Amino acid sequence: MTGRFGVSGERPPVIDRAGRTGGIGRLVVLAVALVAVAVAGAMLPPSSAQPFIFAVLGILAVLGVFTLFAAAIGLVRFGGQVPRDDLARGFIDSMTEGLVISDREGRILYANGAYADLIGADDESDVRVIERVFSGDQAASEALYRLSQSVRHQRAAVEEIRMPAPLSGTGPIGPRWYRVHARPIHAGDQILTAWRLADITGDREQQETVFQDLQHAIDYLDHAPAGFLSAEPDGRIVYLNATLAEWLGIDLAFFKPGSIALSDIVRGDGAALLAAGNARPGGSETEIFDLDLVKQNGQSLPVRFLHRVPYAHDGAPGATRTIVLNRGPGEDVSEALRAAEVRFTRFFNHTPFAIASVDRSGRIGRTNAAFARLFGSVQGQGGGRLRLADLVTDGGRTAIESALEAAAAGHGDIPFVDASVAGAGDRSTRFYVSAVDEGADEHEIATIYALDTTEQRALEQQFQQSQKMESIGQLAGGVAHDFNNVLTAIIGFSDLLLANHRPSDPSFQDIMNIKQNANRAAGLVRQLLAFSRRQTLRPQILAIGDVLSDLSILLERLLGEKVKLSVVHGRDVWPIKADLNQFEQVVINLAVNARDAMPKGGQLTIRTRNILPADCAAFGYKALPAAEYVLIEVEDTGTGIPLEVQSKIFEPFFSTKEVGKGTGLGLSTVYGIVRQTGAHIFFDSVIDKGTIFRIFVPRHVMIEQPKAELVPDKPQAKTDLTGSANILLVEDEEAVRAFAARALASRGYTVHEASSGAEALEVMERTGGSIDLVVSDVVMPELDGPSLLRELRKTRPNLKIIFVSGYAEDAFAKNLPDGENFSFLPKPFSLKQLATAVKEALGE
Repeated sequence: MTGRFGVSGERPPVIDRAGRTGGIGRLVVLAVALVAVAVAGAMLPPSSAQPFIFAVLGILAVLGVFTLFAAAIGLVRFGGQVPRDDLARGFIDSMTEGLVISDREGRILYANGAYADLIGADDESDVRVIERVFSGDQAASEALYRLSQSVRHQRAAVEEIRMPAPLSGTGPIGPRWYRVHARPIHAGDQILTAWRLADITGDREQQETVFQDLQHAIDYLDHAPAGFLSAEPDGRIVYLNATLAEWLGIDLAFFKPGSIALSDIVRGDGAALLAAGNARPGGSETEIFDLDLVKQNGQSLPVRFLHRVPYAHDGAPGATRTIVLNRGPGEDVSEALRAAEVRFTRFFNHTPFAIASVDRSGRIGRTNAAFARLFGSVQGQGGGRLRLADLVTDGGRTAIESALEAAAAGHGDIPFVDASVAGAGDRSTRFYVSAVDEGADEHEIATIYALDTTEQRALEQQFQQSQKMESIGQLAGGVAHDFNNVLTAIIGFSDLLLANHRPSDPSFQDIMNIKQNANRAAGLVRQLLAFSRRQTLRPQILAIGDVLSDLSILLERLLGEKVKLSVVHGRDVWPIKADLNQFEQVVINLAVNARDAMPKGGQLTIRTRNILPADCAAFGYKALPAAEYVLIEVEDTGTGIPLEVQSKIFEPFFSTKEVGKGTGLGLSTVYGIVRQTGAHIFFDSVIDKGTIFRIFVPRHVMIEQPKAELVPDKPQAKTDLTGSANILLVEDEEAVRAFAARALASRGYTVHEASSGAEALEVMERTGGSIDLVVSDVVMPELDGPSLLRELRKTRPNLKIIFVSGYAEDAFAKNLPDGENFSFLPKPFSLKQLATAVKEALGE
């Protein structure tokens, strides 16, 4: 056979190192031998030679027929095929990798010389299938099994196998690495397997050498006399050497790349300064920063950063390369100069003031960490430095430029400049401009000191708003007090007239109209008192969920069909302490305002939940102290509140509604009730999306008290409001005093009048102690009600007294001694209310 594969048989022939085949050679030798035998036979006697010659010719004929048949089926090739087969054999035999081809039964069909050399085969009989070559090693057998399974599934595969000794048995002693490739081959109807075997021990040794060199380089870097770190653009540290880790007290065994950031090891705003230096597109520059590091034990370590940021082709910054030099005591040979430099640098970078230098063109030079934190990067888009005027909004640029011109002229007293930071929302800054001294850098004309005044301005605005609301409240309270006196007289004299007219009299209905309108006016006055937080509250412990559930039926009627009401109760909501009627008024007012803000309909949602002290900061309300609250949210999907209106919505008589639709006292009343309860109210509004009001009511902590003994109620008979006691009436408003005196006299009482506290003392002295009850106004000239009571207690410690006032009882009760016993009647009051209060105070 002269082809590339051996014929089938007990042991197929294999291509040797020279590329010759054994089968065809034997066939030719056999034919020559037969011809030689035939020639020898011809030399015999004719009688003996003829049968011998016929036998030899028969054998040659069989061989010829077999050769023709083999050529027909392709086992033997002649002519032009031989050079091409020689080329293929020459290429395969020149391969440095061993190649062996086997069939499905594991019989070798072909093997090149490199394969024989790798396995140490001297002749064809020593060539073994690759499974037998590695059969002595367990790990190798498992690898070959995986390769065989891959070939079985028509997939190529590769494995690397470590052997304890060379397969050839020659060469250097020691372990060897082999790479084995297995690939299925389709040859006609047969599927064969091509195995490639290569010795990769040299490659492995080279890899180990490179790895060892890398380990040595890392070891050199780890034990360098300077620290080194690399950080991503977002500040995450991906590498630091052992020297820096030792300085900081970090155990490298537990360090994971990205687990700590620059802000964790750089004190103050130093990380912001490094980040600002990162934002420089273009080429990489080495920058020098003198900062403080924070050790694990909290101590500071002064260092110098040699900081560089590489940039990619697209301009994106890469991981930093930063050398860290220890600037601590004893680390520098020039100790005195180093100490002074370090002290100045630490002062410069760690002062809370933002500091920067400015040149003659107004551009920013050197900056400290606080400046970087406040304004960010000062690099422009073209790589140059920004101008100081570019950092503020349009409103402050002119003032900044004027201040810099004054600094360039050498002026010493330059006024500060308040300006808003450009692109930072509502952040504001105060700039102090100081001209540089003579002899300084000629390119620098001024040093800039900047203070973040955002919180200060917010507090100032909050204080101004509080002062304005307090002033309006005092005005409203004063007006309400005077109105109460007028209304008390109107209502009182109306009662006197009604007592003298029958319902059938023509004037009776007119008097009733007067009294009803006076009562309506009294309602408006009560709203003013609610805003000024001077109304009388009767707080009680409330379960807010039950209150809202009871109120929801009324709210649905008020809201109408277009607005859908949803009440969402929180879980285990704490109790609160508030005046039930006033709290209901708060919710109703907010709901009605929400309805008016949704003329086309919408959704009104009322939610309740508990708020812990840690949750307060998340709302962003600076005036809200951290405490435990019950939060009531009233949210609508209405038109929202315009920004120019938001600062005025709690002011009395301010309204955006049409004339005749509302008094403008709704939200002011809400504000007053909430603040008088000790709660806080805030709101957030977005135009065309809606508004949400949030009421933070302090949690009421229940205190167990002994249960009071219940006394069964007695059936009440018709109250008798007459009496015969001596009453001292003290009132500076003449109309109110006249009405009250006539009302009490008509009930049988003896009334002594006084227009002031001083006059009341004179009446007491003149009557010789016969006064049984004092009915006194609270706010009076010369001597007010509480002061009058203290004077009366000196001679009459058990004297009974009723205070009347348009203000809340709490407004003056704090001025009385603890435990003082008195009654209170709020203005305006009717004749019946006055008579009832006197009767109860006398205990009759």
